Amino acid sequence: MTKKNKNIKPNHRFLDEAGDTAFYGKGKTSIIGVDGVSKSFIIGMAKFRQPLTEIRNTIHTLQNEVATNPYFDVVSVRKKKASKGYFFHATDDLPEVRKLFMDFIKSLDCSFEAVVGRKSIERYETVHKGKEQYFYADLLSHLLKNKLNKTGGEKLILHVAERGKSTKNQNLELALEKAKERLANSINFKSIKEDQDGTSYDPINRKDIISNIVFNVTQQIQEPLLNVSDYFCWAVQNVFEKGELRYYNYLKEKISVVIDLYDSEKIAGWKNYYGPKNPLTAENKISPPLH
Repeated sequence: MTKKNKNIKPNHRFLDEAGDTAFYGKGKTSIIGVDGVSKSFIIGMAKFRQPLTEIRNTIHTLQNEVATNPYFDVVSVRKKKASKGYFFHATDDLPEVRKLFMDFIKSLDCSFEAVVGRKSIERYETVHKGKEQYFYADLLSHLLKNKLNKTGGEKLILHVAERGKSTKNQNLELALEKAKERLANSINFKSIKEDQDGTSYDPINRKDIISNIVFNVTQQIQEPLLNVSDYFCWAVQNVFEKGELRYYNYLKEKISVVIDLYDSEKIAGWKNYYGPKNPLTAENKISPPLH
C-alpha cells in the first residue's frame, strides 16, 4: 500500500461550462448557430485564494436573499425553489440578480481561465469521432495540461459541474491522458528547439508524468462555488456568441487567460491566447457558420 504524503496540500478548482455540445438536428443536418444552439462551447476553471467555506457561506446568504425577497418573486425563481432550491445561474437569472452576483465576484480574491471550442462539423467528425463527450474531453485536456508536471506535487481536486456522458469518470480520465500527452509533446518540442549544439536529451513520455488530479463531479446546487465559474463562462460566451463585451469587461480583471483553441487564423504566435494585456474584443464574435 502506498503511503500517503502528508506534505501534499490539496488545492481546489471549480469547473463549469457555457454553450452546448450539439452539432446535428434531424436527418443529421448541422444546427450549429441556429436559434437556441451555440456556435461554440466553453469550459472554465475558477481558483480562489481565500477560505472556501467563507465564500460558500456568503453565496448561500445571497441565494437566500434572492429566494425570499418579494422583488425577485418571478416564475424562474419560483421554479428553482420548487425543484432543487434556488442557485445562481447566469443564463436564467434576472438582470438585477446578475448585477448582485457579479458585484460579489468582483469582491473575491479569485482568478479564472477558460478554453473556447468553436464548433466545426469537419473537426467534430474527424478529431472528435462524432461524439460530444470526446469534444468535451479535448477542450478539458487543454485546461489540465498546465496543471500537470513531471514529478507530481500538490493534490489538485477538480470540482466539475455534472454534464451527462461528458463528465463520466471514463471521459474525464480520457481528458487527463490527453493532457499528459499534450504536456509531453510540448516539453519535447521545446527541448528540440533549445538543443542548438546537437546535445542529446531524454524525451519524456506521457507515462512519465505523475498526476495528483482528483475529479469530483457535482451539481451547482450542491457546490455554490460552481456558480462563480458559471458566471465567468457566461460572460466569455457573450463575447464569442454575440460580440457583447460589458459582462466580460466588468469581470476581466479576474480573467487570467482565455484560449480560443480552434481559431486557425491566430494560432501562430499564440495570438489565440487572451488575457489582461490582450483582452477579448467584439472582433472575437464568431461569424454564423455556412450551412
